[in-house]
Amino acid sequence: MEPQMSSQEITELAEAMIQVQQTLSPALKDAENTFTNSRYATLHSIMNACRDALLAHGIWLTQYPVSVEANQLGLVTKVVHAETGQWQASLLTMPLPKNDPQGYGSAMTYARRYGLSALIGIVTESDDDGEMASRQDSQHNSGFHSRNHGMNSGVTRPQTTPQGNALETANLPRLDGVLYRQGTANDGKQCVLATGDTHSKKEFLRKAGFRWDGARKVWWRYADAA
Repeated sequence: MEPQMSSQEITELAEAMIQVQQTLSPALKDAENTFTNSRYATLHSIMNACRDALLAHGIWLTQYPVSVEANQLGLVTKVVHAETGQWQASLLTMPLPKNDPQGYGSAMTYARRYGLSALIGIVTESDDDGEMASRQDSQHNSGFHSRNHGMNSGVTRPQTTPQGNALETANLPRLDGVLYRQGTANDGKQCVLATGDTHSKKEFLRKAGFRWDGARKVWWRYADAA
């Protein structure tokens, strides 16, 4: 018999989760996996991406382990609408890398990251400028140039312009962990792209005239914005 994964009614919960997802920003890839030479979003980053939105709309989040087959970890991620008690859950199972406390703890953290991201609908935002430059060079060499056709507010990939050189930074907010790069919008106008630790600084960026491009996963504004 399949375990029950939601309450019979979830209408109010779904309405609240729609509001949550409308305010979510991508989780920052804030750690590096030296084994795979890639960056990833830690559990801390993923929680930061959704905690305030969930609490603001009366959603309680919980995650807990459950019994599954031998040498495997089972983790339930559950959201509950505080006002109505409506709930929805997901079950993630994965093999244990090592059958000891350290292996169990590592698997638990990994499962919590992916279980939470999948249930809430969280995506990640890269802060690795080198990775972005590498992808840009690869696309250039292959003759492929990505554009958002039909989107006047879309932006192209950033040009490699050092902060404070050709890029005018006098009227840009000085934010710890945030770098600015120059780019070109699809309407041909020069724009400024913010990279780095933008998630935690999004309110400051908004006040400075930046907007979020969901297709490019980047904060940007026109270079001549006041």
